[in-house]
Amino acid sequence: MKAFKWLYPGMKVKRWIALVFLGILLLSTGMAIVLEVGFVSALEQNIVQGFRRLDNRLGETGSWLLALAVFLAGIFLVIHGFTRAIQSVAYVLRPDGNGEDLVDLVYSRRYLAENGPQIVVIGGGTGLSTLLRGLKKYPAKLTAVVTVADDGGSSGRLRDEMGILPPGDIRNTLAALADTEPLMTQLFQYRFKQGSELEGHSFGNLFIAAMTDITGDFELAIKESSRVLAVRGQVIPSTLAEVQLEALYADGSTVCGESLIPEAGKPISRVHLLPEDCPGTPEAVRAISEADIIILGPGSLYTSVLPNLLVKDIRDAVKNSSAPKVYVCNVMTQPGETDGYTAADHVQALLDHVGPKVVDYVIVNDAAVEPHLLRKYEAEGAIPVYPDVNRIRAMGIEPIARPLISLTDLVRHDPTALAKCIFDIALRGNNSKAH
Repeated sequence: MKAFKWLYPGMKVKRWIALVFLGILLLSTGMAIVLEVGFVSALEQNIVQGFRRLDNRLGETGSWLLALAVFLAGIFLVIHGFTRAIQSVAYVLRPDGNGEDLVDLVYSRRYLAENGPQIVVIGGGTGLSTLLRGLKKYPAKLTAVVTVADDGGSSGRLRDEMGILPPGDIRNTLAALADTEPLMTQLFQYRFKQGSELEGHSFGNLFIAAMTDITGDFELAIKESSRVLAVRGQVIPSTLAEVQLEALYADGSTVCGESLIPEAGKPISRVHLLPEDCPGTPEAVRAISEADIIILGPGSLYTSVLPNLLVKDIRDAVKNSSAPKVYVCNVMTQPGETDGYTAADHVQALLDHVGPKVVDYVIVNDAAVEPHLLRKYEAEGAIPVYPDVNRIRAMGIEPIARPLISLTDLVRHDPTALAKCIFDIALRGNNSKAH
């Protein structure tokens, strides 16, 4: 039987199993002294009889103290034996950690997976990854619905050369939700710096491309990659169709290609997908329908957030859901996309593209940016997004303004602060607003 393998030499658990049995023996002995009961085992009878002879010398009070001491010693040995056995097994499963790491692992895989609200986050890019790093620390079932409209950089090259969906935003999301050691995450995010064919490619992109080739299915490749990285939650593309993002500018001109849209430097009037009738991924639609809270963003408004909502099945699932819908507004404007936009301008663009019933709450940052960082961003054409909460409120949407900037040399959302803000909303429960 497989159970006997635990007794093989070198397993380093036999001593702790023996300690547990010794503890159980002492527990039963302590109980026998107090209850004056007999046992089937001759060993137990001899031990109890020996203690009872000692009892006669100690008297009634001493007898109770002796029984208590034996009982407590048994409890200690049982607990200590179990603990060391678990730590011994944990070291093999996670050689970089200890028993406490195993507790964290069980907590995250069982408690976090089976309890807490179902949170669906829709977006792409750096903003989505930042939020997910904070949310994965909370007791929640996480689903990330990610755009596949990218056509630049490593993703664009793989898309053109291998005919697969762009893996870049998927890779970033997987890395953000990964529960593996940091080196594995760094490897997945590693970008080659030399080599005529490899330069500019991300290892994670190549990994997903190879997995797609092996499995013959992009969606299955994401699931297998999730297993390798021990991803906490699930990552789903918004559509499995090959799509392009096209922008119409205020001057009437158009450009096709997600990576080309910001380069024009002109005000964007609308964006749409080609083809427009692409179907949504069934798993993404189901996750949205079952969500307790739906998060839009943060991320590039026109090239990361809206492309997901332009997929009709995704858009309809969001609008038909009774769950609270939260838009996380960016901290800074994005040159070539949202130049001069206030928070309300971001919301208005969402409503113009998707229609009503898509946003219940808007999270905006109201903390000031450090002067030296402000000068740095202004030189690149970006300014802080002004939190015009009164205008948002006039739209029938509840603004939530909090200090959400991380204290680094980059002006981004603080993952912990943003996740807490969202989880506070999730705990309020579903609402019945209609906007």
